[in-house]
Amino acid sequence: MKIAVVGTGYVGLVAGACFAEIGNTVWCVDKDEAKITNLEAGLLPIYEPGLPEMVAKNVANGRLHFSAALQPALAQAELCFITVGTPPRADGAADLSQVYTVAQEIGQLLDHHLIVVNKSTVPVGTAEIVRSIIAQELKRRGQENVTFAVVSNPEFLREGRAINDFMRPDRVVIGTDSNEAAKIMKELYQPIVRDQHPLLIMDIKSAELTKYAANAMLATRISFMNEIARLCDKVGADVNRVRQGMGADGRIGLQFLDAGAGYGGSCFPKDVKELIHTGRKYGLEMAIIQAVDQVNERQKHYLAEMIGRYFGDNLAQKKFALWGLAFKPETDDIREAPALAIIRSLVHRGATITAYDPQAIPQAKVALTGCGGRLFYAENKMAALDDADALILVTEWQEFTQPDFAEMKRRLRQPLIFDGRNQYDPVGMAALGFEYYCIGRGYCV
Repeated sequence: MKIAVVGTGYVGLVAGACFAEIGNTVWCVDKDEAKITNLEAGLLPIYEPGLPEMVAKNVANGRLHFSAALQPALAQAELCFITVGTPPRADGAADLSQVYTVAQEIGQLLDHHLIVVNKSTVPVGTAEIVRSIIAQELKRRGQENVTFAVVSNPEFLREGRAINDFMRPDRVVIGTDSNEAAKIMKELYQPIVRDQHPLLIMDIKSAELTKYAANAMLATRISFMNEIARLCDKVGADVNRVRQGMGADGRIGLQFLDAGAGYGGSCFPKDVKELIHTGRKYGLEMAIIQAVDQVNERQKHYLAEMIGRYFGDNLAQKKFALWGLAFKPETDDIREAPALAIIRSLVHRGATITAYDPQAIPQAKVALTGCGGRLFYAENKMAALDDADALILVTEWQEFTQPDFAEMKRRLRQPLIFDGRNQYDPVGMAALGFEYYCIGRGYCV
């Protein structure tokens, strides 16, 4: 099939490359000409394992193209995927201005039947508005006879595992009121779902809500365990053992039950807030989801509070090493990352921090400009430790799992670790001579 993908951010670039990988001809469109120039030169705007190789392969074989203009891509397309950003507004609602702008441009250019697919995460009712915008533009041009369908096809990609999630999905959700569109979407995804992965056809509003409900459920599990972890620290229990006992129940399972420094990223925070906003729009207070959001915001400060109890509120003479800036491993995404809250809190109390992350330092330098001369960056994890009063571990990158503890003790002023991801065994750390504080294992300051 011939496909246009509008937006070359995380979702659009992964979707475009994967659609090309299974044999389609794809044009990835972005109004940012510098981004398109870089993509044509093989320079990707995001870090995602395996994606550079897939992009290069499909550009070389002529199936993947990049354009700063929609018209040449749309002229040949049978399907047009909208994958632009929907960032949160101050009130928690998704900002749909980019989606609406794309819909308007489609209506201004369309001259043949097209299936327009909302793959961006959008609230209930967006497909209706997109349909209306396109129809209005066609009417304005006197082209009411041009037909089109609008489909909801939410993405369920995990950063760091996006290619696998796209090519081997748990499910593909298609929301449509058109039998013809359903047939074409089934054909498109057939190479991906043929190994018994379900393709679910449903009404559009249910498809739009499914993405938010799924992310809210996962966020709920995380916040629930983080609240249990706080209780474990109070009573002296071990949250890892509680997790094992809970997860052994087949009705619960182990996924998304790890206690830590809170969730972040581009999806969970904004999707939870949008679901709260949608509920209020329809006169419903989403009490559980509101609590999930509140617990997570509090959890992001847990490590900083722990450090404050240990050293006191005045940290002007203290220096810390921090491992991990990205909100999770295998990505350079720092949006809503717990590390940002921790760094700002400690710097506000006068601390100096030297941070290291395998991928996210350039992004952190932009996001944390307000930290002045109290935040520095190291070229590697060990260099960050030099003369630090303690190590703060925030992101569970694989290279942090089995470090040289003897070298760590030599570099640190004192063998002290605050671990926001429970990477190490408290008993083992004590045997190595470390003072070790983590989340929910009865070792809280």
